[in-house]
Amino acid sequence: MTSTPVIEGWFTTGDAAALIGTRCTTCSTVYFPPAGGFCRNPACDGTEFDSTELSRRGTVWSYTDAQYQPPAPYIAASQDYVPFALAAVELPEGLVVLGQVADGFGVDDLKVGTEVELVVETLHTDDSGERTIWRWKPVA
Repeated sequence: MTSTPVIEGWFTTGDAAALIGTRCTTCSTVYFPPAGGFCRNPACDGTEFDSTELSRRGTVWSYTDAQYQPPAPYIAASQDYVPFALAAVELPEGLVVLGQVADGFGVDDLKVGTEVELVVETLHTDDSGERTIWRWKPVA
């Protein structure tokens, strides 16, 4: 069986997994998810971007829990919905990136300012293999 990211091109896998963003070659603004076509910075008319790995660690800017199953295209890990925590994480690049919190952690493990790191975990397995997703794991 193979392991495939649920969203291709948004993160790397392996021991040092990282989110993949883009940096405008004109103004150096960094984006996640990756930008294309035109720079979203209103002061810039750039149209070219370089791929860049974002920092693996950041701090919790805000957090909540998802008590109700999100609508499609959300893919549940099983047929029985299990609530999970979400964290908005501020990265050193100045971005705030929303993501699920790693398995085994919940809102009780978080507070504003908690340091977290990016990990890759299995979301679900289907006939073609594992589907992986990036999540935020509190740093001990």
